[in-house]
Amino acid sequence: QVQVVESGGGLVQPGGSLRLSCASSGNTFNIYSMAWYRQAPGKQREYVALITSGGYLNCADSVRGRFTISRDIAKNTAVLQMNNLKPEDTAVYFCKLVDGNSRAYWGQGTQVTVSS
Repeated sequence: QVQVVESGGGLVQPGGSLRLSCASSGNTFNIYSMAWYRQAPGKQREYVALITSGGYLNCADSVRGRFTISRDIAKNTAVLQMNNLKPEDTAVYFCKLVDGNSRAYWGQGTQVTVSS
């Protein structure tokens, strides 16, 4: 079994930055990818960014140039650096881990609020 825990959310002013972390534990020897999603009130959960064990990176058009995903393989942690935050980035941010058998594990989410 794999456990996924997000941290680093909070309240920030427009133009500010936050750094989200996704820590995984348990049976983590076979991680294929770690990704971030977000869900704003009244909206569907949407994809934000992804990093694979092979180093492939991808992010949504809405955050490209502002958000960066990285991974510390030794610590089984993925980090989402968010810069130049906008009010429309307000959402609960979730981490999704996929293992080599295509099993997906989700965290409970961390709230990000961008407001003046």
